[in-house]
Amino acid sequence: MFAVHYTEFGGPEVLHLAEAAAPHPLQNQIRVRVKAAGVSPVDAALRSGRTPMSARLALPHIPGVDAAGVVDEIGPGVTGVAPGDEVFGSVELAGLGGASAEFAILRSWAPKPATMPWAQAGAAGTSVETATRALDLLDVHPGMTLLIDGAAGGVGSVAVQLAVARGARVIGTARPSNHDFLRKLGATPITYGPDLPTRVTSTNHPLNPTSAGANRALDPAGAHLDHARDVAGTRDVRALNADGAPADRAHSAAGALDHHALNAAGARVDRALDVAGAGVDRALDAAGPRVDRALDAAGPRVDRALDAAGPRVDRALDVAGAGSLPELISLTGDPASVLSLADFSAASHGVRLSMGELAGEPHGRHGLRAAAELFTQGRFVIPIEAEFSLMNAAAAHTAVESGSRRGKIVLILDDHPA
Repeated sequence: MFAVHYTEFGGPEVLHLAEAAAPHPLQNQIRVRVKAAGVSPVDAALRSGRTPMSARLALPHIPGVDAAGVVDEIGPGVTGVAPGDEVFGSVELAGLGGASAEFAILRSWAPKPATMPWAQAGAAGTSVETATRALDLLDVHPGMTLLIDGAAGGVGSVAVQLAVARGARVIGTARPSNHDFLRKLGATPITYGPDLPTRVTSTNHPLNPTSAGANRALDPAGAHLDHARDVAGTRDVRALNADGAPADRAHSAAGALDHHALNAAGARVDRALDVAGAGVDRALDAAGPRVDRALDAAGPRVDRALDAAGPRVDRALDVAGAGSLPELISLTGDPASVLSLADFSAASHGVRLSMGELAGEPHGRHGLRAAAELFTQGRFVIPIEAEFSLMNAAAAHTAVESGSRRGKIVLILDDHPA
């Protein structure tokens, strides 16, 4: 088969297209004829020889861990896939490569949606797995507010979309030129860099109902108190009590709206106004005839009480590794609510650094099928920065090393490269 490989470590110029022995699948593996293969910063770092993991490579080495293609061989123990199926996924990560070739062995995969371009499919595997693993470790679920530091890159942009699909509200950091890009993915953008708490506080992002923010507490769509009262009509204040307590207790908590009393009760105002995270409109729909009186009793102190709570972020994901961990801890209030994918000083801050399966962590491979389903629903995309032919693999590696990007770099394979 033809493949990109290198026989020595160095810059992109060490990459060459050459003949190589075709691999065959082992237990729980499949082989695909590759249509597209992703190129990642890890591939470039391994090729350069500057990372200790390079010492694990046997030269010549074929780079690349993400691929998409057509199944042509199936290993023992594999079910649910047949030759001719179109799939996308990643190689056995312990091998640190093998995807930038005519044939590749996949360890994890999912069916490729028929309308998904090969370039997107080829670049998706490890970004989806990494983002899924991170969101699982952070236990991101509906109603939370998640801040992603470094949201416009390959992993960050995937994490934004998967978190939004889980029902989270996402704030993403990026340079100003990428803010519109993040908005299209469903995130509220802020500029990355020092003093993140100030920028989070000033954002118009509708913060999490379980955190703070007056508008959000009264109406997930951002409506104000008057609108909530108009919509409520003659509904029961019991819906305002997240614990299902009797109406008089709910009236006591919501009517007085003394934020000190609410804090003593172990709940923010917005938690009292939201039943199990369902949102005010649904909660009020389930209610009875006294919500007007409860809201009227609140009077002008509502905004003051809610403003006093201040904005808060429930979880934070560090993708950039740019030294933001102290500020992310400040925003969440707990190092356990922060996860880093890139900052090797994380442990010194009490923050977990996720290294994936190679470090013995639970994998996120189940995210591949979820991402494929979201794509078919029009709710997911793998942003592509640039495409290169296999002959131009060196240029692809140069592009990966060039700095901040808005998406993935991918190799497109011809059946018979010159």
